[in-house]
Amino acid sequence: MSLLLLAFGAHAESVASWADTTTEIATDGPNTIRTMALAQNAVYEAVNAITARYPRDRVDLGPTEEASIDAAIAGASRAVLLHEAPALKEKTEAAYAQALATIPAAEARTRGISIGERAAADVLARHSDDIGTPEPYRPVTSPGVYVPTTFPLGYAFAQHRPWFMKSASQFRPGPPPALTSALWARDYNEIKLVGSATNEGRTPEQTAIARFWATALPDVHMGVVHSIAIAPGREVTRNARLYAAVTAAMNDAEIAALEAKYHYNFWRPITAIRNGDLNGNPATERDPDWTPLIATPLHPEYPCAHCVIAATIATVIRAEIGGGPLPILMSTSNTAPGMTRQWTSTEAVVKEVSEARILDGVHFRNSTEVGNRMGAQVGALVAAAYGLR
Repeated sequence: MSLLLLAFGAHAESVASWADTTTEIATDGPNTIRTMALAQNAVYEAVNAITARYPRDRVDLGPTEEASIDAAIAGASRAVLLHEAPALKEKTEAAYAQALATIPAAEARTRGISIGERAAADVLARHSDDIGTPEPYRPVTSPGVYVPTTFPLGYAFAQHRPWFMKSASQFRPGPPPALTSALWARDYNEIKLVGSATNEGRTPEQTAIARFWATALPDVHMGVVHSIAIAPGREVTRNARLYAAVTAAMNDAEIAALEAKYHYNFWRPITAIRNGDLNGNPATERDPDWTPLIATPLHPEYPCAHCVIAATIATVIRAEIGGGPLPILMSTSNTAPGMTRQWTSTEAVVKEVSEARILDGVHFRNSTEVGNRMGAQVGALVAAAYGLR
């Protein structure tokens, strides 16, 4: 068995490589995180069917003896991407052809592809009703009164069916602070100062952090996971399970965060600060010209979704690693070209994300703290479902 697992280790980076490819392609399609979760769970199901490392549902994926693990990974990824993002077929097929070119054309490859495709079909069937028929966003207005016609984002995602949470509202936090409270005044005045586009006291390092986490795409988070997956000694099934758990947790985290956002419909800093004289708090002076460092995202403020996602991933990683050593965590960002950031702990990543969103001028501190607690709850729930301890 040890020799067999050693052989599987040669394929461990295939999971990470295809996860990067899937993330890149899914980012250009609809339902990005959900597509990633579907693909990575299909990969895990296919790989685990071949290696039999972890307990699994006995879904018939066909004969697994001498099947190519690399072919199974490619077959599962391709099948999900073609189903979920058909408009990106050309990119998917190019990646698939490149992967197959490195695998000898033999029965093992054919069998591996079949296993991957069957795993994808099983995962897609089990999650065929996640989206349902979401209620379209309805602008809040009075008859005849103009409101901005750029609609907010993520309203439909808040109505998706979670994979592991009992409901989208299972971890919904309590309300944001009262506008007359000292907590509100603290957060208001902090972000008014440090998150302003004209803040001359922000250090170059703070500005770099803010720009790095300005992205709304999940590849910046997946870079952290990649750091774990490519560490020496990783086994292919373990990597497949890690990616399956992380992306499934991200899917539930996104649903939870957006459900809470649209439940409370709390204003963003740019709205609050330009209306600081209307909140009944004498400690919040209005600034009619205030602008944040980055463009404000098009959905409500509370809680911080970046923080929910970061804390969710960190919780899953800590459960997966257990007491083992953690490699240096690294990632890049599409909003900070050429920059690579590094961290020595998952806690450092979570803390940096929270600080970045305040420095960006788009989230109040309490919202980041609440988001971190939500993410820890989602991550623990999903990690347990995958047998991570």
